[in-house]
Amino acid sequence: MRCYFKSVVWTVVGVAVLTSIYIYCRRVQLTESMELRRTQYQYSSVSRNSSNESCSQDVVKNPVCLSASVRLLAGIIPKTQGYLTVGLSSVKRKKENYLMTTLRSIFTQSSEDELSQMVVVVLLADFDVSWVQETVTSIEEQFSTRLSQGQLLVIHADQDLYPPLTGLKRNFNDAPDRVTFRSKQNVDYAFLVDFSAGLSQYYLMLEDDVTCSKGFLTSIRGHVQSQGSSQWVTLEFSKLGYIGKLYNSKDLSRLAQFLYLFYQEMPCDFLLSHFRTLLMQDKVIRFRPSLFQHMGLYSSFRGTHNKLKDEDFQQDPADNPPADVYTDIEVFEKHAPDNAYSQGTSFFWGKSPIYAGNYFLIAFHRPVVPSRILIQTGLDGKDLLKSADVVVGEIVLKTGSGVECTKNHSMGSLKEGQFEQLNVQETLKQPVLCLKITVTDKQEDWVIVRNIQVWIDKEKKKD
Repeated sequence: MRCYFKSVVWTVVGVAVLTSIYIYCRRVQLTESMELRRTQYQYSSVSRNSSNESCSQDVVKNPVCLSASVRLLAGIIPKTQGYLTVGLSSVKRKKENYLMTTLRSIFTQSSEDELSQMVVVVLLADFDVSWVQETVTSIEEQFSTRLSQGQLLVIHADQDLYPPLTGLKRNFNDAPDRVTFRSKQNVDYAFLVDFSAGLSQYYLMLEDDVTCSKGFLTSIRGHVQSQGSSQWVTLEFSKLGYIGKLYNSKDLSRLAQFLYLFYQEMPCDFLLSHFRTLLMQDKVIRFRPSLFQHMGLYSSFRGTHNKLKDEDFQQDPADNPPADVYTDIEVFEKHAPDNAYSQGTSFFWGKSPIYAGNYFLIAFHRPVVPSRILIQTGLDGKDLLKSADVVVGEIVLKTGSGVECTKNHSMGSLKEGQFEQLNVQETLKQPVLCLKITVTDKQEDWVIVRNIQVWIDKEKKKD
């Protein structure tokens, strides 16, 4: 009975908090603040510094002043809006520092075409002025081209512009130093997010100790397009904390104010989750494989050892060109065939009995030359597709009974429910239009097709 009463109380408190947040956010005049920010972006860093004088005294009371509180230390603000802003905050670490490695990963894993649509914003959030100056110098030495091309911006907010960071509420019974650390981190991200609003169509949140997959911007663009006209608040490209979270630029002002207003209440990842549900996206939308991996061995808090890894990360993610997916296996509930190919978190789940001759077919919208094919079935060793052959075909025929993949080339067979074929392009003389998995033996177990991934040979890609 006591547990039930406690649960009810927490529910009521939670609803009250979320309601108050919603009311506050609705009252903020976002359009005016966006126009103010766009005007400020046209000024030089000197103009930004002078704006601090009129705004810094009110910054604690007025979150709209967040962007005016940030100083541009290096880089040139782009004159036109790009596709993606990548934002990361960095502080001085007690042991290893990973910022330069992270920046190199962002730039080297992106093509020049991708970089022309991207701007990276680094907030140097430490209060040690000497460290900030040294880090700016290192960035200027190693990334001068990116700075001069408007692809890299370095910013900083002075300590006197922060709200109180000590003597705060100890929610979750955290130690005082942890409360200070996570509360400051929320304010850091509030400054960073607000500065980034309007720079690009979308904003990607990273940490300063990650590695990136090759061509992550192109992968993100494809996943954004896959959402069509559906409304979303957050798309996730990693399962770790707040790494790889994507936002619409139009939501950044509200997100910044939200982080600032509730900076001492809870950790940043908790606040981001509440922000998503507050704006009526109940379910997490996460894509696999993950595009970003945590690489730091030591935390920025106390320098403690950090073993966090994302098992879904792939350095070279699949291309999975646009395609239609077909099967004649009976589908269980909402586990549709598309799930196996979409690289999301769901999967295809088919009912038994499954007969020899049943199939799973990918019909590409355009001819492609695969370089690698990966098929994964089952989950935790159960519901494997035990016996099946894999072919690719040059022709797709739609018949009265379904879809046929013809003029085929054999790729091999599944082994223990898994299949991988490398260097596929070396065995093909022509591009193909389909990939087909055909069951060769009846099985009574249900089947899960978790992933079907296709990499394209860029040199032989056909338009």
